[in-house]
Amino acid sequence: MDDSVLRAMARWPNVPAAFGWLSLDMRGRWLLRQERVGNARLIEFIGRNYGSDASGRWFFQNGPQRVFATLAYAPLVLRLVPGQYLITHTAKVVRVISSAWMDREGIVTLHTEHGAGTVDDRDIESLAPWISDATGRRPPEDLLTELLESTQEGRDCGIRLRYGGRAVALRPLPADETPNRLGFVRIPRPLPEKGADC
Repeated sequence: MDDSVLRAMARWPNVPAAFGWLSLDMRGRWLLRQERVGNARLIEFIGRNYGSDASGRWFFQNGPQRVFATLAYAPLVLRLVPGQYLITHTAKVVRVISSAWMDREGIVTLHTEHGAGTVDDRDIESLAPWISDATGRRPPEDLLTELLESTQEGRDCGIRLRYGGRAVALRPLPADETPNRLGFVRIPRPLPEKGADC
């Protein structure tokens, strides 16, 4: 987090949070009130000051104010640096993948050291060299296609995603179960106040 942001938080600790202003689309683009953010410096500033709270709500810390983000799918979007590694839409290199999931639409979500992220749809096919069967071998292309389609349909076919020197199972997971399984909130709302009536 930027030093200027930390100083502002210390100076004004009780600024009300903002909801419904900021959103993140499926390709890692920020939108303010549904208008795409195009300013490169603002995009970098949001990325450096983006994080989550203990409830799994993701936000941009804008000085002393938390601006909570509505997520199209997951809090991060992962892009492939061709043939090398994954990077988040906030420019953090992914070193560890602890779990991998695919929904019925073929959306791949990975749990990383930075949080849960969907693989940018333009990079899905480029993951093929990192996929192996249960024995650790890369299946022929026709079999790989069949295994991925079966996973997408909800069957665990024992395929693995190899990344960073380890392999994790690529398992099916319905889109509506992804937030609970991976610990994030797609549409954040204010938490109930302590001591408030039910």
